[in-house]
Amino acid sequence: MKRLAVVAFGGNALLLSGQQGSIDEQEKNAYETCEHLLALIRRDYNLVITHGNGPQVGNILLSDQAGVQLHGLPAMPLDICVAYSQGFIGYVIEQQLRNVLEAHELERDIITIITQVLVNKDDPAFQNPTKPIGPYYTKEEAQALMADGKSVFKEDARGRGWRKVVASPQPLVIGNQKSIEKLARDGQIVIAVGGGGIPAFYVQPNKLQGIDAVIDKDLASSILAVQIHADKFFILTDVPKVCLDFNTPQERTLDRMTLAEAKRYLKEGHFGEGSMAPKIRAAINFVEHTGKDTIITRTTLLGVDNGGTRITMV
Repeated sequence: MKRLAVVAFGGNALLLSGQQGSIDEQEKNAYETCEHLLALIRRDYNLVITHGNGPQVGNILLSDQAGVQLHGLPAMPLDICVAYSQGFIGYVIEQQLRNVLEAHELERDIITIITQVLVNKDDPAFQNPTKPIGPYYTKEEAQALMADGKSVFKEDARGRGWRKVVASPQPLVIGNQKSIEKLARDGQIVIAVGGGGIPAFYVQPNKLQGIDAVIDKDLASSILAVQIHADKFFILTDVPKVCLDFNTPQERTLDRMTLAEAKRYLKEGHFGEGSMAPKIRAAINFVEHTGKDTIITRTTLLGVDNGGTRITMV
């Protein structure tokens, strides 16, 4: 039986730093990212693809604000903006992956599933927003935008500027997980949990309702990988390997970490929030619950022997 892999696309899979975010740019980036999935397909992996939406959902919010201010349109809540981004990003990835497969004379059905994710409305994250979305601003621009008291901005750990941050509650249950697993194990390529999933909670028994938040896509992807019994979990980012003392003269790259080492390095503060720390937590969650490996790497090294950093049980 073919192995099942969950592959979490990083933000740079669709939108590179310095780009405006046009659809032409995102389609080109998606095509190039999807080409690297061929390495896994040719190794007989069945695939579930997940993806982020930080830049895109931020841009959707900016467009929504313009509509409210200029035309008096009703403001859309954040969960609706997440759903919006899931749909269009899933479409872009699905279309470009289809183009890649056809260029290589491969045939697979590709199915995008709009995915709700259950969260706790009393999660402490709602009192401490940490999830960055949207474009980068200078410190002065961020301070001006925070003057209304409704938005929170924080400086990026890698010094790229200031970004708006929103609540990022713990994902609990991934919607439609049984269907996602069945479709993937039957040979279809499934795109799911876009942007970490649409956050929802039970406002009363048997009644779901959305809530203003953006779930961390790496952690949601990790929970999905556990719940569908994936054999391997890949987290794609813009660096080839995980580093200790990142961006300092003492920087060291890691080929491998045990679960215990990953926990220790995380506790010691080696990984920045809004950057590598969420990916390490996601890797820990998958390895701890399955005993199987997580690989954190750059897209171009996907499927390359010894590419990236491998997190293992022991």
